[in-house]
Parts: sequence; structure tokens; C-alpha cells
Amino acid sequence: MIALIQRVTQASVTIDNQIVGQIQNGLLVLLGVEQGDNEQKAIRLCERVLGYRIFSDADGKMNLNVQQAGGNLLVVSQFTLAADTQKGMRPSFTKGAKPEEAQRMYEFFISECQKTIHTETGQFAADMKVQLTNDGPVTFWLQV
Repeated sequence: MIALIQRVTQASVTIDNQIVGQIQNGLLVLLGVEQGDNEQKAIRLCERVLGYRIFSDADGKMNLNVQQAGGNLLVVSQFTLAADTQKGMRPSFTKGAKPEEAQRMYEFFISECQKTIHTETGQFAADMKVQLTNDGPVTFWLQV
């Protein structure tokens, strides 16, 4: 399971010109689900996302996690994160989970995050427009 996390001052997801999820200060989480991912991996990834210290403290050091910084999450499904780009000029998606399993794990991940922090979402498998202001820019790839 993969999370590409971006520290943002604002982020939103729009479907058919309607905003379906938006946050101010926090993390935009692009979530990719691979074959073999399970609830244990989702729980661990949620812990890492929520605990990852990428917000500045009073001394300007990255010592605070999203909760300590008073932020929220916006989680968006992103199947292309599971792409194999090692060779050729076109990505292969054979490592990605089947859509039904990917949706189940996406929803499970969201439910785990919602137990701890306000979490907005996109819509699984929809054609979404994601807008964000990356703060820093700060972006990290987390994988479990």
C-alpha cells in the first residue's frame, strides 16, 4: 500500500464541477493499493501518515505530525501509484489490486484515519480534478 503525502495549505477534489472534499491546512494523501495489501498494512500506513513529522515546530524544524499541527486529511484514490515504470514507455498496472479489492482497502484506510482525524475524500474510480497548494513544497512517498 502506497501513500504519496503532500503538506498543503489547501486542497480540494472536484467531480463534475462539484467539490466533494476539501481541507485547509493538512495532508493530501494520494493512496495506491497493490495486490496483497490487507487491513494490517492499511492500519500501519494510517499510523505512518498520521504520525509522520513533516510540519514545522516553533523553531522551524519538521517535528510535528498533522494532528499536532491542527491539520486534516484529504484522501484520494490513485491507482497509478502502483504502476511499474521500470521499462518501456508505457506503465504497467499488473501490481495494482483489482478494483473491488482496491476500493475495499481504500475505504478501510479512510475509516481508520477517521477514527483519529477529520478526513475528507474523493470518490473511488471517479474522474476527479484535484487542486492543491503544496506547502514547502513538501512531498513524501510512504509504502508498507
